[in-house]
Order: sequence, then C-alpha cells, then structure tokens
Amino acid sequence: MNIKNAVALVTGSNRGIGKALVEALIEAGARKIYASARDIAALDFNGGNTEIVPLQLDITDRDRIPEIASEAKDITLLFNSAGVLDFGDILDVPLDHIKRNFDTNFYGTLAVSRSFAPVIEANGGGAIVNTLTLLSLASMPGLAAYNASKAAAWSMTLSLRASLADRNIDVHGVFPGAVDTDMLDGVEMPKTSPADVAQAIINGVIEGQEDIFPDPMSVEVYGAWSKDHKAVEKQFAQM
Repeated sequence: MNIKNAVALVTGSNRGIGKALVEALIEAGARKIYASARDIAALDFNGGNTEIVPLQLDITDRDRIPEIASEAKDITLLFNSAGVLDFGDILDVPLDHIKRNFDTNFYGTLAVSRSFAPVIEANGGGAIVNTLTLLSLASMPGLAAYNASKAAAWSMTLSLRASLADRNIDVHGVFPGAVDTDMLDGVEMPKTSPADVAQAIINGVIEGQEDIFPDPMSVEVYGAWSKDHKAVEKQFAQM
C-alpha cells in the first residue's frame, strides 16, 4: 500500500510506538493524520506538509468511538496502537487487571476496527494495522493478563483479515519484541527504539506483509517459533 498522500488514524499516539508511527507517517508523506490519545494535551507533532488532527479518544469509551468514525470520514489507514500492560502471574493477577487489559487490548481494538472498516471501504479500501506482541505467540508468566489479551487480539486480527478480504482492506498484525517504551521502563533487557520499530511497520505495510516482525528480537524468536514452537514456549515460561 502507498503511504504517500494517505489519510491515517493512529490510536495511542501520545507515546511509544503510536507516537513513533505518527512521526514515521509524516516522514513517509501521509497527507493527513488523525492523532488520537486519551489526553490530547500530550500530543506534540511538527507535521510539516502533513495535516495533524488531534483527537481525544479512550478506546474503552464505546460511545466515543462511533463519534470519531463520523468525524474522521476520510481515512484509509488505521493503526491500532493504543494498549495497556499489567504485571502479574495468572494465578494471582487481580481480575480487574485482566479486565483492564482485555477492555483495551482486545475489546477496544475490536471496537475501533469495526467502526472504521466501513469508512475505509467507502474510501476505496486501505489497511488496518494491529500492534500485537511476540507474547501473542508464547506466554511470559509475569505478564499473564497482557499475554492473554494480545493472544485474543491476534485471533481477532485473523478473523478481521478473513472478513475484510473481499472489501479491499488489508489487515496487518505486528509482533514487536522488547521496545524501549514506558511500558517496559525498568525492565533490563536489550530493546529496540520505537522509531526503528515504527519504520519497520511502515515498510511492512508498504510491502504488503500480513505479519510484521519489526525488530531483531521478533525476527529471531519468530524464526525459532516457526521451527519448534514448544521449545519457544518452554523458553518464555522461564522468563
């Protein structure tokens, strides 16, 4: 898909991968970007020749999402980047943390996708890009709620791809490894910069990659998972 002159919406664009995606889209020549966040005061972009439209959006607000869809009627690209992460083992993580992760990472992403799929179709087609995680493939015990919500989001992404295949809408799943964002602040391990991840995502969309592994860790782990997923499962279970 061609990014130049496209109109995009990026959720969670105030930080991390979402913010880096807005900057990468500007660099790629997008004509207009709807940059959404729960607090638009946190948005600060130099759009240059790209029109930046700040949108207040909490993707768990089911009433607000249709309003946004009626405001942003010209988009052809949707980047579902908003997400949350809570720590905790599956046996003791509070149920409200599990609910919070599913409300945002699964139900929120689904609600935005369902609201904007008809918009993208009406504009001649385009793409939906869901930011998932390597932990959709193999669970890390200390992130049980996050793992489960993102695994569900991966399954949902496959369903979207099948349902939208005849509507000229590509559906991409993105599986980052460790990225240097607020979510992993304090976790000591090699991390890839959000800017590098965002650029790899944009390249993947342009090249039509359905599954995008945007950093060295994700490429390496996916290669190992493809050969022996049980070995990767056991490896991640020890983390």
